[in-house]
Amino acid sequence: MQQESPEQHHEDPRQRDQKTLHRELDELTSELRMVIPGVTVLLAFLLGLPFTSVFSDLSQLQEDVYFVAFLSTAVAVVFLLSEGAYHQVRGKPYSKGRLLKTAIRQMVTALILLSIALSAVVFLVTDMLFGTITSILVSGGIAILIIWMWFALPLFRRIRNDR
Repeated sequence: MQQESPEQHHEDPRQRDQKTLHRELDELTSELRMVIPGVTVLLAFLLGLPFTSVFSDLSQLQEDVYFVAFLSTAVAVVFLLSEGAYHQVRGKPYSKGRLLKTAIRQMVTALILLSIALSAVVFLVTDMLFGTITSILVSGGIAILIIWMWFALPLFRRIRNDR
């Protein structure tokens, strides 16, 4: 357990809260910097797919799954970029607490959409290569893995207060 320095002990609680908010905003911004490039690459792949010769060979099911993946990815990008847009358009002064709360909700929404998109893309590619039964199993496995790693495990650890 880290001991508080005398300066921290006498620090104004509002100032400490502002430091915490600033640190949490920095952490969220760093996380966004890690996620955005991958989602952008996925969107670029999905944007280009209809213009390939393979796209005309897709079944109706594959086209529907493609559209779910495409739309989920596009909306995820909107949510991921919203924090920066909100911050710039809103201008100063602004409430860091409100910005952080809004940005976290946007990030979680984007991750939900991205989990749908990734599962759909895995289904689409696997269906093209191995058929529908295999694609259901593989994309279902990916969906379970995503749900566990991105949502269930962090929530489980938060509930147990296991950091």
